[in-house]
Amino acid sequence: DLDAAMPALNSAVKALNSLTKGDITEVKSFAKPPPAVQTVMEGVCIMLGQKPDWDTAKKVVLADSNFLDKLKNYDKDNIDDSTLTKVRKVLAEDNMQIAVVSKVSKAATGLCMWCHAMDVYSKVAKEVGPKKANLAKMNKILADANGKLAGKQAELKAVVDKVEALQAQADATLAEKNRLQAESELTAGRLMRAEQLTSGLGSEGVRWKATIETCDKLREDLIGDAFLSCAAISYYGPFTGSYRDALVEDWVDKCRAGKIPCSEKYSLVATLGDPVEVRDWQNFSLPSDNVSTNNGVLVTRAKRWPLMIDPQGQANRWVKNTEAKRGLKVVKQTMSTFTRTIEAALQYGSPVLLENLLESIDPVLEPVLLKQIVVTGGAATIKLGDATVDYDMKFKLYLTTKMRNPHYPPELCVKVNLLNFMATTEGLEDQMQGIVVAKEEEALEKLREKLVLEDAENKGALKEIEDKILYLLKNSTGNILDDEVLINTLAESKIKSNIIEKKVAEAAKTQVVIAETRAAYQPVAFHASILFFCISDLSVIDPMYQYSLDWFITLFQAAIDATEPADPMLPNKQARLLDRMEKINNCVDYMLYCNVCRSLFEKDKLLFSFLLSTKIMLGSKTLNFLHLRFLLTGNSAVDLPKPNP
Repeated sequence: DLDAAMPALNSAVKALNSLTKGDITEVKSFAKPPPAVQTVMEGVCIMLGQKPDWDTAKKVVLADSNFLDKLKNYDKDNIDDSTLTKVRKVLAEDNMQIAVVSKVSKAATGLCMWCHAMDVYSKVAKEVGPKKANLAKMNKILADANGKLAGKQAELKAVVDKVEALQAQADATLAEKNRLQAESELTAGRLMRAEQLTSGLGSEGVRWKATIETCDKLREDLIGDAFLSCAAISYYGPFTGSYRDALVEDWVDKCRAGKIPCSEKYSLVATLGDPVEVRDWQNFSLPSDNVSTNNGVLVTRAKRWPLMIDPQGQANRWVKNTEAKRGLKVVKQTMSTFTRTIEAALQYGSPVLLENLLESIDPVLEPVLLKQIVVTGGAATIKLGDATVDYDMKFKLYLTTKMRNPHYPPELCVKVNLLNFMATTEGLEDQMQGIVVAKEEEALEKLREKLVLEDAENKGALKEIEDKILYLLKNSTGNILDDEVLINTLAESKIKSNIIEKKVAEAAKTQVVIAETRAAYQPVAFHASILFFCISDLSVIDPMYQYSLDWFITLFQAAIDATEPADPMLPNKQARLLDRMEKINNCVDYMLYCNVCRSLFEKDKLLFSFLLSTKIMLGSKTLNFLHLRFLLTGNSAVDLPKPNP
């Protein structure tokens, strides 16, 4: 309500502020003022408590130097009701209207506006006054209530602060409880995993301790063993087993003389070979004798491509079985697709077996033999003839020859790794033993072959498990007992390892029985190996007399099939077995003699008969080698100890 009256009041004050002493003088100068001016001055006189006439207005009111200040500072909140009654009568006149007065005098207009504003304000003030009083009362009540509220809020805040402190304490206690519980669970888990780890690695501890001691010794001998291995790879490939052993023995003596540490019984296989890999080679038809195993190491570890002297085809068969899964390409230099096959293999990383080599190699292979690989922009290339082809690092090249005693020039020998893969007595004997056992004890030989494969798989799996455990132990971060993956893997590996170890132990027992049974047929295998090397020596008489190992094996198997069974009337199994082996040997001798004589010149048949007889007698130790040598060479002594009579 008060806000509604304020615009009029503000307009009146503004009008008063716009008045000057000149405007007041203008009003005073009227001798007989206009009716509107006179009416306005009467209203002003009433408001100021003066006599409402022109003389009073001119001489008293307008003559007051503080006239305008009195109007501006007029006590509008305490106007008498009688004054308001009088002034309202004046305000009701037509001459007191602002529109009328404004046409007569500017100063009178401002005074007229002031009178109207005081009237409006007083009317509003009467209505607003009680409301103001009530507002003040309510404000006091509100202030008292706010005071009480502030007190209660302060009390509430103290309670809330106390509750928050208790909650914080409860949270801290709960967090500590959870921490202790988590730590307890973690400790319990660690204890359990520590027990698993201890039990899991306990059985490995003894073996690992022995392995550490072995590794310490191997580390001491590493320099000499590495030197001997380099020498073996570089030099002894073309030689026979006995000559290799003599070379190594001489090298070892010189190492010891030069105080170079090396193993007491140095072995190329022990230094560079992997037992699991060697067993895989043997499963792929590599003979199990030491010379053949060393040849396998030389083939896989040397940087130069192997050129294998392989008259019996053993290396050929081993390479074909080993590389079959990688898509081996078998080529000969006489094939029209020879170069294209080599080119495709170079690009796609396929292994290549170049067989039946003579004493020269196609010059197109020289960059391949020398491994003249050029890497440009990250891509490897090699020259093949006039073309440059991409080179895949997985490419492998194997070269074999069936010539027994080839003469390769030195310039070729330095480009390849020349290896003597001729059959040895031990290797051939083992092979013949397998054949005769397969014929006589078929189920037993199949079981042996199965056990050999399973043994290779089991030992390979054991090695993988051990490597996995060591890898996890090496790469474990933080507390090893918190690594659940490691512990679980270790537990699973341990279970699998125990199962495999049991299988290996059972297989070992079975193999002992098999080995005993196989050993019983060893005389037949030994006799067969003697016969093969006997016919192999015929090439010295005439190069035309060449007999392959495959042909001999076929003949040997046919002889076993043609042999009469043992005499069932003999008293025991051992006697029947000896009778059976004797009959097999006699049948093999006869069939071999008949088949070989069919291919000999008449002049050489007697020599072959003598050679066959002496080899058999030497093998059975019924002939002294010194006596035979004396028969063949005579007395070779230069100075006789006694003069001839």
